[in-house]
Amino acid sequence: MVYEIEGGVNAAVGFSSMGVHAGIKKAKRDMAMIFSRVPCVAAGTFTTNVVKAAPVIYDRDTIYENDYAQAIVINSGVANACTGEEGMKYCKDMAAATAKALDIKPTDVLVASTGVIGQQLPMDKIQTGIDMLSFTLDSSEEGAHLAAEAIMTTDTMPKEIAYEFRVAGKQCRIGGMCKGSGMIHPNMCTMLSFITTDVSITKELLYEALSENIKDTYNMVSVDGDTSTNDTVLLLANGMAENKTIDEKNDDYYAFVEALNAVNTYLCKCIAGDGEGATALLEVKVNNTATKDDAITLAKSVCTSSLVKTAICGHDANWGRIMCALGYAGVDFDPNLIDISFHSKAGRIEIVHNGISTGYSEEKATEILSEDAVTLIIDMKCGDASAVAWGCDLTHDYISINADYRS
Repeated sequence: MVYEIEGGVNAAVGFSSMGVHAGIKKAKRDMAMIFSRVPCVAAGTFTTNVVKAAPVIYDRDTIYENDYAQAIVINSGVANACTGEEGMKYCKDMAAATAKALDIKPTDVLVASTGVIGQQLPMDKIQTGIDMLSFTLDSSEEGAHLAAEAIMTTDTMPKEIAYEFRVAGKQCRIGGMCKGSGMIHPNMCTMLSFITTDVSITKELLYEALSENIKDTYNMVSVDGDTSTNDTVLLLANGMAENKTIDEKNDDYYAFVEALNAVNTYLCKCIAGDGEGATALLEVKVNNTATKDDAITLAKSVCTSSLVKTAICGHDANWGRIMCALGYAGVDFDPNLIDISFHSKAGRIEIVHNGISTGYSEEKATEILSEDAVTLIIDMKCGDASAVAWGCDLTHDYISINADYRS
């Protein structure tokens, strides 16, 4: 069992963090740091976009080549993507400056960036930020909250969560923060997510737990169909809960996986609900398919459909758009078996049964679809597999935000 607690990325024993305004942005916090008192085993997953930002390449290689990590430094405002050799050098410079400030090895520092593509990092401001962060690191809930604020770009709110759970009788904690609002259509994870835990676990099983879980969490989120150049999830485990090290797939491992899934699922729903210009979180549940892959494909097809997304924006139960999105997904099924329902805080309504309209009340459907979180349930009736995808409605504001992104 997992229990929600306060503290974000600082909830786990031994972690501290902070967010500051270093001057990259005009008037907002724009740099964050996460630090563990002791070295951590680390795992990471990264964008499948062929155009990878310098920090993605740097972190991927650093995690692969080294046994431990101890700090993450993040800047917001400049993505350090499409920046050539100079951009790679700046990753190394960020790591070296952070290592010097914290008295650790440069190879123990991971870096992340988010913001405008194609611009070089303002390294004078980055250095100022690193100095400020290393001096003000705080293990409190407030420190974690300020770090979550500092990694935002077009996000309208910080995204953070923490849970407590038990492993072999020991109390353990896991917390996370992320940012993501636009350019969200991951093929491994979403824009930036950072997870900390005090569990003791081997690096091999930490990586396996993360890489498997993203298939059902970050990979099932889409705001606009654009896969970022900077997508990164980093997971640090420092072992300070002092549990017996998890080195096999036993009950302890699955207790950790359950807690990791709780963090990632919560953060994914935050990202989808905070999609650029969005007024509603759309959760799509596809049930009873022949295979898991079929369920994933169908859920994603509906969740990413522009016509479905605009129908949700208009609070319109236009179920023909849902059927259409199912039909072009590339999965074989019988349309005459499908049931479709909507539910929200305002109630639940079945709008399609066995492939045809139920004669539902349009007024009640509109009421249900007018809430800020709407769940669409699709029963395919051809197996026992299922999947869940998260997205949001598509509004006029999405165009406005992205048309003015660099201005």
